[in-house]
Amino acid sequence: MTDQILSPENVRIVPGGASRDDAIRAAGAVLVDAGAVDDAYVDSMLEREGTVSTYMGNWLAIPHGTNDAKGFIKRSALSLLRYDDPIDWGGEPARFVVGIAGLGDEHLDILSRLAMVFSDEDEVEKLLAAQTSDEMVALLAEVNAS
Repeated sequence: MTDQILSPENVRIVPGGASRDDAIRAAGAVLVDAGAVDDAYVDSMLEREGTVSTYMGNWLAIPHGTNDAKGFIKRSALSLLRYDDPIDWGGEPARFVVGIAGLGDEHLDILSRLAMVFSDEDEVEKLLAAQTSDEMVALLAEVNAS
């Protein structure tokens, strides 16, 4: 088990596109498979998206569970799915779907580090051009910094 917040095993480059809800389910499934959350956390990710959009700009959406779902988190982790085709995220185009699970308040620090990377359009272009999950993790090394 890795202690990285984002490991290459949790990164997917997805051909084509998806619906918003299917993308949320896919990001959640990676977190479940990684042993970071229980299945019920994925339902809470969909529940949160129903009340407030997690679209952040620059192709990025960060679906995460509700505050009530904190008990379903086993360890802090991220999943990263990059879609070849933009997803309609409430009228905004998303190509990066980052599922986030943070123990305690760790998600706030993780979100802030992600926001720093994705606020830089040159970095986003590099992420769009990356060919492998290892490349994407290397570009997001700041997210794993402790």
